[in-house]
Amino acid sequence: MPGKAYPDVPLYRYDWGRLSEAAIGASIGDVVMKGPQCASPLDLSLAGRTMQIVTDADGPNAGPTLSYRFLTGTRLILSENGGDGVNAGYSALSLEHLTFFAHLIPGTLRGYAVVVDNRTGLVTAFELWFAGQEAKREVSRAVWQGYLFEKGRDAPPTRHRSTNRMEGKGLYWKTDAGDETLEFYPSISYSHWVELTRLDGRQGYCAPSDYIQIDDRFYLYTRTEAEFSGIFSTTLIDLDRLRQVGLRLGFNAADELEYRLFTGAGEWLGQIAQFEKFGDVSGGPAKPRPGPGQTGQLDPNAKGARGIYRPLGTMPKMTRAQVDAAVKQNTRVFAPRTGEGSGAAGMATNGLPSVDWLAGKSFTLRYDGGPVMDYRVRSADELQWRKDGGAWVTARYQAYEPSAGVILFGHVLEGEPNHDGHSICADFVNGLVTTFNGFLNTPYFANEAGARTLFGTIEMEGIASPGKRRHQRTDELLGRALTWNYAPGLTSMHLYSTPQTVSWIIFTDSGAGGLEWSGPGDFVKIRDDLYFAYWLEDACNGTLGTIVINMRTMHDSGIGYHCGEEGLSMSQIGAHSRHAGKFDIDRFFKNKA
Repeated sequence: MPGKAYPDVPLYRYDWGRLSEAAIGASIGDVVMKGPQCASPLDLSLAGRTMQIVTDADGPNAGPTLSYRFLTGTRLILSENGGDGVNAGYSALSLEHLTFFAHLIPGTLRGYAVVVDNRTGLVTAFELWFAGQEAKREVSRAVWQGYLFEKGRDAPPTRHRSTNRMEGKGLYWKTDAGDETLEFYPSISYSHWVELTRLDGRQGYCAPSDYIQIDDRFYLYTRTEAEFSGIFSTTLIDLDRLRQVGLRLGFNAADELEYRLFTGAGEWLGQIAQFEKFGDVSGGPAKPRPGPGQTGQLDPNAKGARGIYRPLGTMPKMTRAQVDAAVKQNTRVFAPRTGEGSGAAGMATNGLPSVDWLAGKSFTLRYDGGPVMDYRVRSADELQWRKDGGAWVTARYQAYEPSAGVILFGHVLEGEPNHDGHSICADFVNGLVTTFNGFLNTPYFANEAGARTLFGTIEMEGIASPGKRRHQRTDELLGRALTWNYAPGLTSMHLYSTPQTVSWIIFTDSGAGGLEWSGPGDFVKIRDDLYFAYWLEDACNGTLGTIVINMRTMHDSGIGYHCGEEGLSMSQIGAHSRHAGKFDIDRFFKNKA
């Protein structure tokens, strides 16, 4: 059943309604003759004008010819490709010499959002339609580039163009309706945004996007909330003066149609690095292709085709009984990672070497409000553990030293009902420990990992008690973007957009940002410039990734924890890093780390 317009759970957890074409059509019928609502005064200067827009083909798809006659008020007549005229409502806004207008088409599930450059005569038209994806509520779009036709004049030689000139920017926006968002553009085909008012601002999300350059100052940006509500937004942005006008079209969580234009004012958050070759200003989006998160037979030549990451559709979804059976049959801890089902396969080529620092030592990790873990370490890869004074259990482990005297090690807790794994960052100089406790049998899918953060102390001969001191959660990574090169040809970038969010961007072969997803995270300061972080690949593949980030060596050391049909694995993660930059967003999250 539909609930609140904006849910209290993460967007990827909400059960979005399966709207039928009939229901979508009925909602469109209620507003199609009125045009989009808007809280700001509309631009009525189109009244009495006519315009013919000629658009170019996109591959094998012919572009439409759109003939408009604008009537008084907010009515227009549209003829597509020389067909009969159709009367519809519209609304328009202007941004200096640019006109933005949008409308739906009666009797259809379609519409257009159009931007006209009144100086050059160039036009970008977004053709929009519902019911083009498996989730019928999701808005599809095709981007048509063209111009205003004038009899006796040649077609202009230039066009608005897809670009990477928006890549790396971050902006805060507040619309005329009071909606506040943080928007990050770390890719040429995706974007990342945080809802500060419609949602609680804890979690950031990712969506397929377009970036189109009108000139060096004005750009078009789109976002389709695929995998979530399916709402489509497009904004015309004045980067110099940080103003925008745009359209929001789609159904919210209450299955209410949002159909409105908006204006907005922005604040500059910063610019992170780009990694294409100098001189490369080409844009996206990426075409669909087989790979992780891609489902079905995707035609790269279909109208509006682009790569959309749909990880939930390809993720195995297991029951508790299936997880228990898979773990019993196959649990691999720091085994060689080759072939299918290897967990973090390939993500440790640039990892730190394992160390035998713990070998021969005995110690206790005492967690606040958590277990007491005793250890007897037999060798470089075997230890014994016991929990809360119980029986000793022998386990395989590996250890790494990301900073002098700081040891990261991990092991699986065999026999625990939820197949726990501990990724442990132990500072043997200061007697402090933080552990990310991974576990299975979580509420949505049993093979999707959950995580708890445990703070505590180390008790060992020769180590002074730290008293009440503990590692602390931190906001020192907030807003940062770090690249991670795990192996030749395998590089991604993390963006830490809220105190609880990690987003990961996969680079294309050209060095541009490509597909993107995000999930919950946590960030703990171990020492100055040394941090322990995790991310959960929720509604994706269920992996828990944990890393110690050394901002001086620009190297991480990490442990991945993953369960699938092939069993449970714990494996090494390691990469060389580059600091791509930092967005100025601390003021939006004060006291939330």
